[in-house]
Amino acid sequence: MDVEGPDGPVRIPPGRQQVILAFLLLDANQVVSIDNLVDALWDEDPPDTARTQVQICVSRLRKNLAIGGVNVVIETKRPGYLLRIPGEDLDAHTFTTTVTSARAIARKGRTAEAAGMLRAAVALWRGGCLDGMESRALRTRALRLDEERLSAIEDYLELELHLGRHRTLVGEITHLTHENPLRERLRALLMIALYRSGRQAEALDTYRESRDMLIEELGLEPGPELRLLENAILAGDERLLVPDAAGEPEEPEPRPPASRTACPRQLPADTADFVGHDTVLDAAQAVLTGAQAVLAGGHRAVGVVVITGRPGVGKSTVAAHLGHRVAAEQFPDGQLYCDLRGTRAEPSAAFDVLGRFLGALGIPGPMIPHDLDGRSDMYRTLLAGRRVLVVLDDATSERQVLPLLPGSSTCAVIVTSRARLTGVPGAHRIDLPVLDAARSLALFGAVLGTERVAAEHAAAEALVATVGGLPLAVRIIAARLAARPHWTLASMVHRLASERHRLDELAHGEMTIRASLSLTHDGLDSRSRELFALLSQFDGPSLPGWLAGAVLDDDRPFPSDLLEPLVDVQMLEVSSVARTGEFRYRFLDMLRLFAREKAGAEIPPARRAGAVERVVGGWLALAEQAHRRVYGGDFTVLHGAGVRWQPDPEYVAQAMTDPLDWMAGELENMCAAVGQAVGAGLHEASWDLAVTVATLCELRGHLDEWQQTHQTALTATRAAGNILGTAALLGSLGTLYLTRGQNARAHETLNAALTDFVALDEPRGAGLCRRDLALLARRAGEDDLALSLYGQAIADFGRVEDIVGRATVLTQRAHILSRRGEFAAARADLADAMEINRSVGYAGGVARALRRLGQVQARSGSHDEAERTLVEVLAMVRRSRDVIGEGHLLFNLGEVTAAAGRYEMARRWFTEALEVRETIMDHRGGAVVRTALAGVLERTGEPAEAAGLLEQAVAVFAERGMERERVAADRMFARISGTRRPEE
Repeated sequence: MDVEGPDGPVRIPPGRQQVILAFLLLDANQVVSIDNLVDALWDEDPPDTARTQVQICVSRLRKNLAIGGVNVVIETKRPGYLLRIPGEDLDAHTFTTTVTSARAIARKGRTAEAAGMLRAAVALWRGGCLDGMESRALRTRALRLDEERLSAIEDYLELELHLGRHRTLVGEITHLTHENPLRERLRALLMIALYRSGRQAEALDTYRESRDMLIEELGLEPGPELRLLENAILAGDERLLVPDAAGEPEEPEPRPPASRTACPRQLPADTADFVGHDTVLDAAQAVLTGAQAVLAGGHRAVGVVVITGRPGVGKSTVAAHLGHRVAAEQFPDGQLYCDLRGTRAEPSAAFDVLGRFLGALGIPGPMIPHDLDGRSDMYRTLLAGRRVLVVLDDATSERQVLPLLPGSSTCAVIVTSRARLTGVPGAHRIDLPVLDAARSLALFGAVLGTERVAAEHAAAEALVATVGGLPLAVRIIAARLAARPHWTLASMVHRLASERHRLDELAHGEMTIRASLSLTHDGLDSRSRELFALLSQFDGPSLPGWLAGAVLDDDRPFPSDLLEPLVDVQMLEVSSVARTGEFRYRFLDMLRLFAREKAGAEIPPARRAGAVERVVGGWLALAEQAHRRVYGGDFTVLHGAGVRWQPDPEYVAQAMTDPLDWMAGELENMCAAVGQAVGAGLHEASWDLAVTVATLCELRGHLDEWQQTHQTALTATRAAGNILGTAALLGSLGTLYLTRGQNARAHETLNAALTDFVALDEPRGAGLCRRDLALLARRAGEDDLALSLYGQAIADFGRVEDIVGRATVLTQRAHILSRRGEFAAARADLADAMEINRSVGYAGGVARALRRLGQVQARSGSHDEAERTLVEVLAMVRRSRDVIGEGHLLFNLGEVTAAAGRYEMARRWFTEALEVRETIMDHRGGAVVRTALAGVLERTGEPAEAAGLLEQAVAVFAERGMERERVAADRMFARISGTRRPEE
């Protein structure tokens, strides 16, 4: 069960609140009796206080839903409660109505439309219904919904088989049968899909496997549907072919996603109780939207607003509020945000920020240029003509900002800074003033409550005057009073005056905020004061809840409860809600500095060091878990002896439902943790965390972070004489250089690592190095050397039983064997690799081995078999959002269908491959696709179009120094056009 509010997921605490909400949602807009809720919570043995506990849970549930902005109302209505929710806001309701409509449309013969509706309905599901809830009453209801979901899946599969999509469905149905092995209808659909794809033997094997399982598990023979289907396959019954198309070959359709254009939404949360600055906001909005230029009769350029002001005046808050105010209507193509860390010791470099922005705009890591000018050019090209808002928070200088400005007048930029940034061209500058008395009082009342302000109006006026209209100080004082309802406002006036007197050596604005902070800090309990101080050591962009438990070495199941007292008094703020529903927190910069002062003054060094070690150990434990979930175990990675700190198992389970997405969301935090480990002298943990994080960096293309973490950790391992850690980092960097095509650098780095691994007798590290050195040899055409290195790598991995390492080598080696015409040996290697990868659940390994198999099949002349295999892999890489892999698969399919003489189909595959390459700005790959597509167009009698493609390809090859490809394309151009292109 997931709950979404306007700002993202809303966390409902596991246990009774979730059970009650689930029960009310299952009977939405109907009265549910308290007795039924008691039964759901305690089955047959409720306590005497059961009804009271239900009432308390409902009260807390209402509060949590209200805080999250969820559009529901829980009414008290005899004999219990009624939850009112619009039907369209409840996925279960939408699912049921959509399925009903789809089935009605299918009966009218609108097969494709019905299948699409059923797929859309099933896509609403995010796992098993009410998984993890212990209520017996709920499980019965949930099983019924789970059954309806499976029936809908079977319905759309049957409809799509009717449409002739059997080849593209084989992989999906196979996966579903593994998850639901006793469902005979799924087995029957798989048999039909295999049979229609020309895989009769596999269809019959599926029947035999089903029969053996049913007899073993249930003592039953298969039902009549499966038995009749087996007989029909054996008899070659023509009724099993696609209806109305018996004997016609299937044309697998290229099916691109609805949109390939990434649309980032990175703005931080808006402030619900924002007050003031109306005139400033109106003027800024006119600049951002171009209205000011239109009114002035001038030319519209990129709208740039620079917001400056003293600390605590609310620059970041105003920027976020302004961004949300214009985002939806004026900048629908996306909003980019970055904290430039201008007030930190190491501000963010424009080079790194551009890398993050390009990734958010959909460019895979290997396609991102390695130089600042290249990144800036690509960034401006991507934003040309798009309506995107860029927010640059806490800038330190013009040099940091200028490379981040778009070139298109359709975009706009908001910058905040303590400096005036007079060198930013065409910027509209706003020196943000403090709040006047009326707006200060309005903000004070919004946080504290208007009743208390009205009751002591004079004291309230005195308080806001004392803090000088600084919003941060107003919020802190109001939050402090809200946490102490028995304090009078007048008493706070005296306390604040006394604290200011103690700090009177400070400048006025800083003095006001520090006085507010000191009062609030001193009023915290000792545990909260310690947590506040220790948290300030951690420099990541946000703080997940588990981190509080690690800091205090507290293993409670909901460690975020430790942070809430700090949020209540505005010493910490909620920055966002994670995919798991957990809140994420952050410091304002001034609060972080204040907390660090307190840490240095009040927390013993050993206690500070222990907190750092536990937090780094927590990130290490979580990264290790993510790697295991992706690869099926501790395969193809080296680990050290760094201390682990284990977060709550329930949190880990939730986070690891999609380990790569979790790692992507925490990448900046983990990179910061590597640096923190180095700074704390934890060299063993630093290299271990860095090479484990490389799991994500390699699979999702975060190459900048890969290099930064490794180079940072290398300084620590080399200084400490840690030979294993240094070798592990060098070996991983060698893989990075290989990924970037820096072959000479990769060769040197890998050999240095291999020398150390051999000296240490570390076979896994040696195997990884030899695997990558073999790939370098293969690229250089040295196949004999590559085969020798692959053989040694297999022996290395065998010594440590790293079966996935072995599978990666077998997959790579098959390419050489195939190139030599040793097709049987290549197929045997790939069959072994696929069996290993499937046994551990490593989906990426399965996809790579299958792609290689498709290439072997194509090379051996089995074009139809190759096409079926590659179509299956294409579906897999699309599900994993591997856009580079998708481009490769589309190109391979174009090659296979062209070799089979099916030029129209090849043209469609190549065209889609070109679209993918252009979307990710892969100009080299695009030129290769254009050349192949030109060859197809030559065969279909379209020489003019072919020549145009070749001219574009030759220009790219010449620019990129790809001489062999340029010469081949030039010769093709001469053949098609009858002329040679002039040498440039």
